[in-house]
Amino acid sequence: MKLNLTPLFAALLLAGCASVGSVDPARLPQPPAAYKTTGASDAPALTETWWQPFADPVLDDLVARALSANTSVQAAASRLAQARAALGSAQADRLPQVGATAGAGRSSTPGQLVPQPATQYSAGLNLAYELDLGGRLLQARNAAALDVQAREQLLADARLLVQANVARGYLALRALDAERDIVRSTVAAYADTLALTEKRARAGDVADLDLARVRAELAANEAEALALDRRRVELETALAVLLGEPASGFQLAPTAWTTALPTVPAGLPSELLQRRPDLAAARSQLEAARARVGEARAAWWPSLSLTAQGGGVSNELSNLLKSGASTWGVGLLGALPLFDGGRREAGVNAAQAQLDGSVIAFREQFLLALKDVEDQLGALALLQAQGEANARAVAAAGQALKLSDTRYRNGLVSQLELLDARRSELANRRAALQVRSAQYQATVGLIRALGGGWRDESVRLAAGRR
Repeated sequence: MKLNLTPLFAALLLAGCASVGSVDPARLPQPPAAYKTTGASDAPALTETWWQPFADPVLDDLVARALSANTSVQAAASRLAQARAALGSAQADRLPQVGATAGAGRSSTPGQLVPQPATQYSAGLNLAYELDLGGRLLQARNAAALDVQAREQLLADARLLVQANVARGYLALRALDAERDIVRSTVAAYADTLALTEKRARAGDVADLDLARVRAELAANEAEALALDRRRVELETALAVLLGEPASGFQLAPTAWTTALPTVPAGLPSELLQRRPDLAAARSQLEAARARVGEARAAWWPSLSLTAQGGGVSNELSNLLKSGASTWGVGLLGALPLFDGGRREAGVNAAQAQLDGSVIAFREQFLLALKDVEDQLGALALLQAQGEANARAVAAAGQALKLSDTRYRNGLVSQLELLDARRSELANRRAALQVRSAQYQATVGLIRALGGGWRDESVRLAAGRR
């Protein structure tokens, strides 16, 4: 299939007028027709509320709280406000500057035998306007406007990152709660086995070594449960920071993990990558660098300013605004530096170097974005197969444990066989849970890599609540 450069890249290839920096098209990356893991298809409709298909009210609430109070989002909004203020300053430079003056002074007239001090009053309006011959002010204004666009996109990226981190943290917490339940149920099973073993030891049916083995297994699993509790505290406090709330006052009660897992459409077109806000910000920064090359080149043009002033001067304040006291003047001021020691050439070189750096940064950002998408798509495909294998392993290990427990209680197998079957069953259940958790994390990672979620008739929630 023949590839056409998308609007994301086409704007970067236009060199514009001769006063604006140009970009070699060969230095810019081109989007692929499709990702390696999926085939090409029509782009599904986009949705900004990408977390809603997870169908979890607690997640919805956490995301809303984070967007309203997260400090990273607030800092990005502050930087956007600064960029907008800088744009206002650049726009003001292109407009006439009007000012009012007023003054009063007392002085004597030289040459008189007896100097007579006199008071003189003045008032007037001044106007100055720079003719933008080389387009320097226009390019500065364009660069500032592109800086605003970049800051808007970086704010969107900050919001998306916070949303994704909240979702990842919450889903990791729910997965950890499920794992804690598994380990605690195993602790209870070991406690039951210990009670049976102690009963047999008192009857003289088992050796002290068997009793010590069960006690060791019970203690080891109790320690593992405590380690998971510690990890939960860390995840909970990390969520509090994302929500912009004090960790000491934040608590998320354990509950059943019923979050739905959205399915990924069979084919994701590479055009979805274009809406990544960090890529859009890098593009705006590149275009701003191009505009600043034009601004630096315009410094070679002469500057030409129109000035005008009008007002009045009088020894009497009451006569200040009368026609006899009025003064006015109009002027045209031009300037052209003949020798600046290479300052303007250095400015052009610096702006061009900044443009070259922006091209490199954009290319790197694009390649990393493409890698993120491919990583998550590949992970989802492999995790699906891994999850199916883990499910078979859990079923087999559960059957083996059930048989071993029955035979041990009837005295048909040794304690070692029972302990080994329980360790295998626990390991397989935890592994299956970790794979399930990884599927959720990879789904969120893919959404983050694509710049948001998707909505299409082919998208369905996973069958049932997992």
